[in-house]
Amino acid sequence: MFAGNSLTTRVAHRNPIWWLPLMALCLALASGELIAQTGAPSQSSTSTQIPSGQKQQAPPEAGGPQSDTGPYAIPKVNPDKQQSKPAPPPAPKPTEGMPSYSINVDVPLVSVDALVLTKDGQFIPGLLKQHFRVLEDNVPQPIQSFGLTKGGFTAVLLVEFASTPAFQVSRRQFLYDALRASYAFTDQLQKNDYVAVIQYDMKPSILVDFTSDKQAIYGALNTLRIPGFSETNLFDALYDTLDRLERIEGRKEVILISSGLDTFSRINYDKILKKIKATPNVTIYAISTGFLWRTYMESRSSGMGASMRNLDFLQGDNQMSTFAKMTGGRWFNPRFEAELPEDFREIASAVRNQYTITYRPTNTKLDGSFRKLKVELVQPGTDKPLIVKDQKGKELKPLVLYREGYTAKHEVE
Repeated sequence: MFAGNSLTTRVAHRNPIWWLPLMALCLALASGELIAQTGAPSQSSTSTQIPSGQKQQAPPEAGGPQSDTGPYAIPKVNPDKQQSKPAPPPAPKPTEGMPSYSINVDVPLVSVDALVLTKDGQFIPGLLKQHFRVLEDNVPQPIQSFGLTKGGFTAVLLVEFASTPAFQVSRRQFLYDALRASYAFTDQLQKNDYVAVIQYDMKPSILVDFTSDKQAIYGALNTLRIPGFSETNLFDALYDTLDRLERIEGRKEVILISSGLDTFSRINYDKILKKIKATPNVTIYAISTGFLWRTYMESRSSGMGASMRNLDFLQGDNQMSTFAKMTGGRWFNPRFEAELPEDFREIASAVRNQYTITYRPTNTKLDGSFRKLKVELVQPGTDKPLIVKDQKGKELKPLVLYREGYTAKHEVE
């Protein structure tokens, strides 16, 4: 049918013997091309075809996990091929005659002691770092460390002991209350507690330095039998006590047992408040004295003199409460002697169980300004208030006591 003018046909007619090997070679080549086109397995068909004009790149070393579908190829970083960091710019040449100096700003850590209580004064344990939020001047602060402080304490028992107040009435009930409260406080001490006793009237006087010996404290209190002066210079005595405590490291407490009255102090009320703000790590627990005597006198007295006297005691209570609130402490106004042991048990529990929070303030200026603090209990990861329930499932409203703020002192080294 065909003309048969191909090279293979012509050679076959001329020599039917030797053209057989040539025909076999052609058939082999044709069959290989056919197999490659129909997808039959061969060595060339299993490799990925690379478009012309592109070079094949070597696959990265397998450094990842293995799976059923093969390894994940994670290229390993060769430290020898890493790009080197650019060289730092040359330091400027110092100007002749100008001294060289450097500025280094180190922001100190701020430590905040937080006391978490129920409305009945019971300590709430088991809180975690995630339950607290600290704000400085209404700016949230990142908490750096957190823990529950347990153990002994260092405290000053500051006791008012004077003969008569300025309005010349009997002080016997106040003296008895002060001594009873001091003895009740001493009864709560443990072996790791260190206490100093200071009594004040016209001026403060140290009866015993810091000691853990109860008998030494009892002996100092037993010397308070006959008052020497009538003045009750509370502001001067508290200022002097805080000044002494500034030289002692760590957390300190002041147990202030007083009527809250001040007669002729050189320091006024505003200055003692500034001193309290500027004194770090001091908590004041205030015990007001003479409640029964004051109640008795209020029921029997009338007229302008009685009203002025009542205002004096009301002012004294407000001052005692303010001292405690500013420092994260508590104020007690016991009505009966039987309340004193329970009050001091609450004080002892408070000073031995406090949550200590430290942070590095975002405001790095040490300009001597007063920074207001706020400590809140929140649900972890939210701004919602933390819900605390008792064992019976009743929801409680926790009370968080803490220092109102601190002074960012500028320190020059």
